[in-house]
Amino acid sequence: MSLFKFKKFSLDDSKSAMKLGTDAVILGSFVKSDNSKFILDIGTGSGIIALMLAQNSQADIHAIDIDESSFLQAKDNFNNSNWASRLTAFNISLQKYSLETNFKYDLIVCNPPFFINSLKSGDKRKNISKHNDLLSFDDLICGTKKLLSPKGKFYIILPFNESRIFKNKASENLLFCNESVFIKPKTNKSVNRVIMNFSFHKTTAVQKNLTIRNNNNTYTQEYIELTKKFYLNF
Repeated sequence: MSLFKFKKFSLDDSKSAMKLGTDAVILGSFVKSDNSKFILDIGTGSGIIALMLAQNSQADIHAIDIDESSFLQAKDNFNNSNWASRLTAFNISLQKYSLETNFKYDLIVCNPPFFINSLKSGDKRKNISKHNDLLSFDDLICGTKKLLSPKGKFYIILPFNESRIFKNKASENLLFCNESVFIKPKTNKSVNRVIMNFSFHKTTAVQKNLTIRNNNNTYTQEYIELTKKFYLNF
């Protein structure tokens, strides 16, 4: 068992196709969820983002994943948390879920499979979790538009190049980027991830920056401040 202990919950990702990573923790820490009533986590994996949002809100949270083992893992992690009554996992694709439900969410989050036409490993489940063959940007945008409430917010984290592609596609479909956070892994490195916040309302986009580590490999104060509600060592 790969058990990770956070301040208010523990997480097992041993059966999940998508292992716990920094991207998910940063996204879960950054999303403003305190005023949300209904939240959807797309591609939940082990359920880390859903658990973080449950800690930060009073919302009812639905989490979907196409991979059965990941769904079962998330379900176990939810049931072992203090927020089991507000967390529900579904083993379903976004494409199917968006067709079968009329539910509207005021917050949708996604740490998606983002590799496009890139070299794959021999692990089919890992490929599904990391490559966008089964969840293209077009499908993600279409599903999000169907499920997002008129005043809702959609948060996503992507590599820098993919973020520009996604932003343009979303804008063409009248889903507008209101905020971008450009993330550097280290002070002397280039931006490698971008968090974007979308809605149906076109505004002047706010741009922010976040650096995870200093050049001496210690965590930056801004990263500590962002994640200290969750990490035991902060």
